[in-house]
Amino acid sequence: MSQPLSVSIGQATNKGVKEINQDAIGHCIPEEPLLSTKGIVLAMADGISSSKVSQIASSTAVASFLDDYYCTSDAWAVKTSAEKVIKSINYWLYAQTRNSPYRFERDKGYVATFSALVLKSNTAHLFHSGDTRIFRLLGNQLEQLTKDHRRVVSAEVNYLTRALGIEPVLEIDYHSETIEKGDVFIIATDGVYEFISHQQILSCIVDSETLDIAAQQIITQAISAGSDDNLSIQIVRIEHLPNYQLSELQQHITLLPLPPRLTPRMQFDGYEILREIYISSRSHVFLALDSESGQTVVIKTPSTELRNNRQYLESFMLEEWIAKRLNNPHVAKAIEPTRKRNFLYLVSEYIDGITLTQWMTDNPKPTINQVRKIIEQTAKGLQAFHRQEMIHQDLRPNNIMIDCNNVVKIIDFGSTFIAGVTDIKNEEAVRGTMRYSAPEYFLGEVGSSRSDIYALAVITYQMLSGRFPYHAEIAQVRSLSAQRRLIYKSLINDDIEFPIWIDDTLRKALNVEPLKRYEELSEFVHDLHHPNKAFISRSSRPLIERDPVMFWQGISLILLLIIVIQLAV
Repeated sequence: MSQPLSVSIGQATNKGVKEINQDAIGHCIPEEPLLSTKGIVLAMADGISSSKVSQIASSTAVASFLDDYYCTSDAWAVKTSAEKVIKSINYWLYAQTRNSPYRFERDKGYVATFSALVLKSNTAHLFHSGDTRIFRLLGNQLEQLTKDHRRVVSAEVNYLTRALGIEPVLEIDYHSETIEKGDVFIIATDGVYEFISHQQILSCIVDSETLDIAAQQIITQAISAGSDDNLSIQIVRIEHLPNYQLSELQQHITLLPLPPRLTPRMQFDGYEILREIYISSRSHVFLALDSESGQTVVIKTPSTELRNNRQYLESFMLEEWIAKRLNNPHVAKAIEPTRKRNFLYLVSEYIDGITLTQWMTDNPKPTINQVRKIIEQTAKGLQAFHRQEMIHQDLRPNNIMIDCNNVVKIIDFGSTFIAGVTDIKNEEAVRGTMRYSAPEYFLGEVGSSRSDIYALAVITYQMLSGRFPYHAEIAQVRSLSAQRRLIYKSLINDDIEFPIWIDDTLRKALNVEPLKRYEELSEFVHDLHHPNKAFISRSSRPLIERDPVMFWQGISLILLLIIVIQLAV
């Protein structure tokens, strides 16, 4: 039986003469099956010295990469997985700067260089942005494998041309190297390689008992040589390689095969299929039992009609990554695989409960407190998306589950937009379900967190009234001027006795113009619980909004009286 990939790793980091260490390093050697499917990861980030927050950027970049990379689909190649994760991290850092006091001074924002080395099977995958460097030991020489993204203007003036957090879209260098037993790779920041020679690095590696000792000695020598920056180094040596398998190469460039047609009582990839949950044009969902653990799970397979649509399959596998990134009690969880997956499918937790659609059928006239509890939990789940710069885009009652303990969970992430990852050019004009889609989608605009707030407000309105806030024709309105002429149907009537400020809250959340809605979910939830002073200070609602029929009847009566008076005169 082939032995798995094994390595030795040594690393060290030091703040040097600086007050704080703005470097970050990390690595992960996972257990099987992740060792075979995802490989071993080393990552390093170097925050820029002009920024007081770049240490947050560097530590976030390394920690997020180590976490999120292992959450990506087993069906993705290393390049696909790592690039999607890095782009997501980049956009998150860029957004932090944009929303901070440093929005106009990027050199003081959340910016960091980044380099990662992924060792999988017989291949080293290199990802790089900035001026950290990756070297390979060849004989008695160090070969630099990365190119510095730094422009030198003079001896005193130079600046980074590329790094995490500078721009919303990141171009990252990637290439791969075939590895052999005994190969040594080194990742180092400029505080190290600018102050110590290649020969000194080699001597420390060769003469030291362990790679950790070698890393510490290299740091010490660089400090003694006058290094005026933070110093970090990682050294990895390949101790054993697995047998070279052609199937592993093929998995790099092709997706896993689609599963066969699943039926009840069928044994499939270590699961027993129990029953069909639903079949749609985009996916097939089944209840299954893990034969190994005895856990009841949900298996989702791609639609057979779209099996040749590469873009659809990529989007399908993104769902698993999204679920793994969102560790929130109000979001359905992905199930971590305990064995190698042989087909393309998703596994998530089984939620023993009902959809919100069914709940509304069972509770046609809920109390305001019942509605508040469900909406508040849903909002907490949505907040987990928004914190990761993601928009759900398909929030509707069928995608909200209420379990047997009355815990609300958001499901189905097939339409989720991920900033920095989702290709806007390939986005569908309208994502999600028409009745719950925000008006901006019908204009061909990209959605935002306010679009999710709109969908949540529609659900709130529907739960309270059994109706929708606008006529179904809203989906056919294709201009902003026409949308502005749409009339919001007040929640308040003779059959509903909610406070008028609840209607004001929904009116704001359901505004056809995104910028006039709530900016944060927490604001919307707060106003559902507490009367907003801006609302209760208003006078009573105009009659035309409270009762349009009565309003026009009154106008007609006034006009009739004017005519009668004119005739009498």
